Amino acid sequence: MNKKVIIGIVAVLIIAVVAVLGYSFLSNDSDDNNVNNENNNSNNNSITDENVTNDNIGSGTGKTLIVYYSATGNTEEVAERLAESLNADTFEIVPSDPYTDEDLDWTDDNSRVSREYNDESLRDVELENTAVPLWDSYDTVLIGYPIWWGIAAWPVSSFVEANDFTGKTVIPFCTSSSSGLGNSGDLLEDKAGTGTWQEGHRFSSNPSDDDITDFVDSIS
Repeated sequence: MNKKVIIGIVAVLIIAVVAVLGYSFLSNDSDDNNVNNENNNSNNNSITDENVTNDNIGSGTGKTLIVYYSATGNTEEVAERLAESLNADTFEIVPSDPYTDEDLDWTDDNSRVSREYNDESLRDVELENTAVPLWDSYDTVLIGYPIWWGIAAWPVSSFVEANDFTGKTVIPFCTSSSSGLGNSGDLLEDKAGTGTWQEGHRFSSNPSDDDITDFVDSIS
């Protein structure tokens, strides 16, 4: 075999080896990129999921926050309608030991609310959470609640006492089928000891759109 043929064969073998090594490298690099992309997608999905589960917590995207306690859903509905109109965030007050329908039966002297009404020392209701994320970012705080025996439902007092309202405008509102706001807002202001509290507003259990609009216009 002459010298030129040998050189040609060697050159072909070298090219083949380089091609195989190059393909292997590119395949591994592609696999690594796929893994990195999957990890990034997984991280992004977990962040999104976490945000979705926190839909009852203020996001700090607006300057207005609506804090509410809702025993039967009426106050929650009003709070959500106000939040939509005001482009506000919401924070729900949730007792660690939620009230059942039986607990809320005010006609039963032995029900939970009746016992708490008769014994003020029982009204210190523990809450799941009192800390609002980005609390300092809110200039205006609306606080909504049902009326119990002429005053704000006592879980609201637990929230008010746990937070500093310095520098905030605070507007109470209540939902009630018959009772008025009374001095519930003044009592909450006394418990807070901070903030600029304005006159509150009473909504019926199922307010009309005009009622919502009139209230929003009055505070905007």
